[in-house]
This record gives sequence, C-alpha cells and structure tokens, in this order.
Amino acid sequence: MLTVIFYAIIFILVADFIWERTLSLLNIKASKSTIPALLTGLYDEEKYSKQQLYFRTNAKFGWATATFSFLLIFAMYVFGGFAWLDEFVRTLTNNELVTSLLFFGILFFANDLLTTPFQWYDTFVIETRFGFNKVTPKLFVLDKLKGWGLEILIGGILLTVIMLIYQQTPTYFWLIAWSVVTAFSLFMSFFYSELIVPLFNKQTPLEAGELRDAIEQFAQKTDFNLKNIYVIDGSKRSTKANAYFTGWGQKKRIVLYDTLIKELSTDEIVAVLAHEIGHNKHKHTLKGMAVSLPMNLLLFFLLGLILNNNAIAQSVGSTAASFHINMLVFGILYTPISLLLDLVNNMLSRHHEYQADAFVKTHGYAEHLVTALKKISSSALSNLTPHPLYVFVNYSHPTLYQRITKLIA
Repeated sequence: MLTVIFYAIIFILVADFIWERTLSLLNIKASKSTIPALLTGLYDEEKYSKQQLYFRTNAKFGWATATFSFLLIFAMYVFGGFAWLDEFVRTLTNNELVTSLLFFGILFFANDLLTTPFQWYDTFVIETRFGFNKVTPKLFVLDKLKGWGLEILIGGILLTVIMLIYQQTPTYFWLIAWSVVTAFSLFMSFFYSELIVPLFNKQTPLEAGELRDAIEQFAQKTDFNLKNIYVIDGSKRSTKANAYFTGWGQKKRIVLYDTLIKELSTDEIVAVLAHEIGHNKHKHTLKGMAVSLPMNLLLFFLLGLILNNNAIAQSVGSTAASFHINMLVFGILYTPISLLLDLVNNMLSRHHEYQADAFVKTHGYAEHLVTALKKISSSALSNLTPHPLYVFVNYSHPTLYQRITKLIA
C-alpha cells in the first residue's frame, strides 16, 4: 500500500509537469500563426517582432521556473526531504500544533527564498527590457516584506484555526473548517480593498470631471448604484493597464488603474466599466460562489478522510500521520480533481465574460470596448494566437479574437 501511494504521488507529479509543458509547447507553436484579419494592424512590423520576442522570452523563462520547481519537489519526495523536515521540527517542540506551524513556515520561507531570484529576474530583467517595469529595488523588497507579514499574520492565524478545529472535532472537521474558510473569504471580499490594497497601493477617489460624469451617467442609465470610483497608482509597478470591480452592497467599488486612464479615451473607459457592471447585473460573483463553495466543500471532505491515515504519511517516509505531512501529500493526490474543477471554473468564467460583453453591446458601447481591448492588448504585447487547447485549459477569459468576434456580430 505504501509503495502504491508513493508511486501515485510520483506519477501525478510527473504527469502534471509533462501535461503543462505539452500545453506550453503547443502554445509556443501557435504563437507563430498568422494573425487573424480581424486583428490586423494591432501591431506594426516592429512592434509585432517585439511582441514575439517578449512572448518567447517569457515562455523560456516559464520553462526554467517550472522545471526548477518540479525538480525541487520531485527530489523532496524521492529523497525523503519532507520526512526529514518533519523529524527536524519535532526536535524543536513536542506540541503538534507548533510542529505543523514550524513545518509549513519553514517550507514557505525556503520556497520564497529559492524563487525570489526568479522573481527578481522577471521584474528587473524581462519586464524592464520590454519597458513594462516601474518597480524599484526598494519597492520590490518592501513588497516582499509586506507579503511575508501578511502570510505570517493571516495565513498563520487561519492555519492555526483549521488545525485546532481538526484537533477538537476531527469527525466534523471538513464541515466546520469549510465554514470558517468560507466566512473568511466573504469577509475579505467585503474589505479587501480597504484592508489589504492600501498596504501596497494608494487609492484615491476619481476626481470630478468629464470621466467621472460619464461613468456616473452610465451607472444611472443602467440603474446601477455606484458611489465609490477609485483610481489606483498601478503605474508605480507597471505600465500595463487594468480595472476591476470589488466589494458588496455599500462596499462595492470600481477601481481604475491610472495607466488605464492615461491610455484610453473616456468612452473606452466607460465601456470597460460597463463590462464590470455587466458582471454585477448578471450576478456573476454570486454564481461563481455557488459553484466554488461545493468544490471547496469537496476538498475539505476528502482532506478530512486522509488526515489521520498513517499509510499516507509513511509513504513519504514519516512514521505516523500528522496534519502537515498528510495535508502536503493530499495536495499532490488532489491534483487530478483540481485540474478538472479548474476546467469547469474557466469554462464558467469565459461564459460570464461573454455575458458581460453582451451587456456592453446592449448599451451601445461595443465599438468602444473593441478599441479599448485592442489598445490594452497591444500595450501589453499580448499573444494574439494562443493554441485552442491552451485557451480551453488555462484561460479564464476568451481570447481577444473571440471577444471581438462576438462584439461585432
């Protein structure tokens, strides 16, 4: 039994790596395809050459980081690295809760320190080379330290609560832990912009003027109660543009990146925000939750079944079941299920994107959304010809070509 579990772990690790690399190869090959006539003119010859170079540079870098991560995890399982770490932390404390926290904490910081050079290279070499990066070394370090602080505070507290639930009520662990995580997720959806975003970015109310008037007029026209329109200083990190909708009820707000305001016209920005309002009108957040909550419940149910299984822990070299070792192994064994559920989520997300685009079209802003999407894609040097299978597996949004085709139909 131990051997079967061990080889199942190795098989899933290897199969997942091969699957992801196969998709990447297909996508690299597809990137050389002729640009559809509908998108002709998005790049001139010089910019298209730059886009192709940017895509291939990122693809090669993705291969390097994925291979490094795979070999590291593979070696940890094959040579008993996780079992050794388990034994080491047990020499520091006899408290099972503290043992698990130390185990996960050491893994987190070790992984972060090992991957930081890759993040640095991506930011200060690749993104800088192609004119996207605005992050300074000081800001990079500050972001890293703040990220660590949040992981220790929020991640540590949430993990501690989940482990205490398991220790006190192992029979109903899956249901109670799921409820706690769900409640925490809802809390964060309400207050993320007020509690977390300010730690990294400055948000200021959109000033009175032509843009705010146009946005408010559209909101009134579509019977959308909107008072909170904010601008975020995204330009402190990147030249890439974005916008998003967040919060519920009185806490809901639309956030515009300052780079988006600089890049798009007033009508184009209204079109982008109309898309976000379309998501709200179709209750996509609620529908997404209706799908994700049962999926998360399944995850906790299956996790609860194996947390006390000695064979799971012994298959990777540990002597007996423990929360941290069994949870770690579960993360690998759950991968095939996770991949299938991700496919469902992405399919649903793409369907929702089409619906939000249709809302824009219904209200007469299709042409402006098309030009906005083209500008955003062009400035970000986006790949215009991704492989269909890669899109099906990995894309939460339809491709630019697919969206424009629907918008102009």
